[in-house]
Amino acid sequence: MSYTVEQRAKANSLEYRLFFKNCKGQYISPFHDIPLFADEAKGIFNMVVEVPRWTNAKMEIATKDPLNPIKQDVKKGKLRYVANVFPHKGYIWNYGALPQTWENPSHIDENTGFGGDNDPIDVCDIGSKVCDRGDVIKVKILGTLALIDEGETDWKIIAINAEDPEASHYNDIEDVRRLKPNYLESTVDWFRRYKVPDGKPENQFAFDAEFKNKDFAINIIKSTHEHWKSLVTKIIEGGEINCTNVTVQDSPFLSKAEEVESIVKAAPPCGPPSPVAEDVDKWYYYQKN
Repeated sequence: MSYTVEQRAKANSLEYRLFFKNCKGQYISPFHDIPLFADEAKGIFNMVVEVPRWTNAKMEIATKDPLNPIKQDVKKGKLRYVANVFPHKGYIWNYGALPQTWENPSHIDENTGFGGDNDPIDVCDIGSKVCDRGDVIKVKILGTLALIDEGETDWKIIAINAEDPEASHYNDIEDVRRLKPNYLESTVDWFRRYKVPDGKPENQFAFDAEFKNKDFAINIIKSTHEHWKSLVTKIIEGGEINCTNVTVQDSPFLSKAEEVESIVKAAPPCGPPSPVAEDVDKWYYYQKN
């Protein structure tokens, strides 16, 4: 299955949205309508790329918007950008989410002791290709890191683009440690410190920031997939989360393709990008704790 995107409003604006279409040109939700598995028998998953590597704009699937387009995160009325905390320039992987997963805030994770962060599970693609925002790529799961972000469980899945020329060499988390020295350590450092320039303390981790292996990660993913099923079928109340979809047959939120077109058409038309503040390129230096 191939997917395309349609931009509405100006990039670098509060109104910016990136909507998704399937191969038939029908609007879909990247949260609910893209299957979790690209090839379940081979253990290949779909990943929605929200943030291309080396960029700073904090993009995310808009879980509260109808059709869940990608939008830029906003805090106190301002667009969010991750800081360049030396030596890291923007995001150091292609960053995104696994569709049809949900970290349930009411479920206390037995591994971390905290509830989920109310979002699809996050993925860091360590492949060599720099993807585009809105790409849907097939990935191999390699492991996971358990971030505790302001009292919430926020799993970070480590994966590699299945079409990467070196993908066959990567089958578990220790392959990353062996073939990409210091990449995992840099990943921990990035997640530990990325909020410090905003005046927040360093983030904490479960398992003393130890990465868990592929099998552990896949079990976590499958658990979040089950929570998503309960969400989209309304077994669990999702609060403000919007579950409009066009493919989940047993969902009370199922809509017809022609019905959801009005959601996209109501958004402002695409326009030239708004300017980005100069301080987005600023470097931050500080002594590690």
